[in-house]
Amino acid sequence: MQQRKFQDLSRFRFPEGIRERPGWFIQLWWLFEKLCVRPTPQMLYSWRRFAWRMFGAKVGHNVLIRPGVRLTFPWKVTIGDYCWIGDDATLYSVAKITIGEHSVISQEAYLCTATHDHCDTAFRTIAAPITIEPECWIAARVFVGPGVTVGRGAVVGACSVVLSDTPGAAIVAGNPARVIGSRKARF
Repeated sequence: MQQRKFQDLSRFRFPEGIRERPGWFIQLWWLFEKLCVRPTPQMLYSWRRFAWRMFGAKVGHNVLIRPGVRLTFPWKVTIGDYCWIGDDATLYSVAKITIGEHSVISQEAYLCTATHDHCDTAFRTIAAPITIEPECWIAARVFVGPGVTVGRGAVVGACSVVLSDTPGAAIVAGNPARVIGSRKARF
């Protein structure tokens, strides 16, 4: 009986042009980020903003990027004014990530724009953008998957897994995340 083959990683190829920069530039960013950006003291918000912008990220005014944040491809990230990106968050930006103004991405959250086609024996990469609309709160250790839009003002509860779009002003939680309430504004 012939054994069925599910994956043949010798056939894997990263999609042509998806990185949008030459290999040397990507390696330079990864080295620079690891040595000069991630391990910096908390108070160096302006340095981290500068470093991200220097490598192509669009970062708004008064964005607070905490120490330890990982950013795969800065040139694919846009962050609006007055956002907070928490300690050790990961922005896996194989596709575009957009974070609207006044949004919070809490510590250890993972925004992941790529996955693999589990039905393809070559394990092809599938990438899709993530949009976090303005005034959202992505709580600690949340996973947001490829192609997801989190609606304006939504709150995603800690440790949730978001695999589909969330409505605006919704409170979602769980694995997979489901609507558990709605957000009310107080003045």
